[in-house]
Amino acid sequence: MAVRAVRGAVQLERDEAGHMEEQVGALLTAVLERNELRTDDLISLWFTATPDLHSDFPAAAARRLGIVDVPLLCAQELDIEGAMPRVVRVLAHIESDRPRTGIAHVYLGAAAALRKDIAQ
Repeated sequence: MAVRAVRGAVQLERDEAGHMEEQVGALLTAVLERNELRTDDLISLWFTATPDLHSDFPAAAARRLGIVDVPLLCAQELDIEGAMPRVVRVLAHIESDRPRTGIAHVYLGAAAALRKDIAQ
């Protein structure tokens, strides 16, 4: 079993805790499903949020999904002029037999424009 990393992102329509929970939950669910993962396959999740998001911690959505025994970390994304607003990103460290080329990175909605080269 190898250690792999899965990237993902979602752009929120608005900065509200319930909306963040819904959208981050959808992102994490898609990461798990598209990579055929169970929560036991997760090593850690690292979230970043753009500086315009203040309503909640993205990691709270993971806890509400039942990801309770995995280390989670939240950080603020760099404040770059012209960057896409209201974006939550995740870097999931996982255990998987998939080769690196078999990992499905997940960019939902408008966030797909961030990484057209790897978005599934």
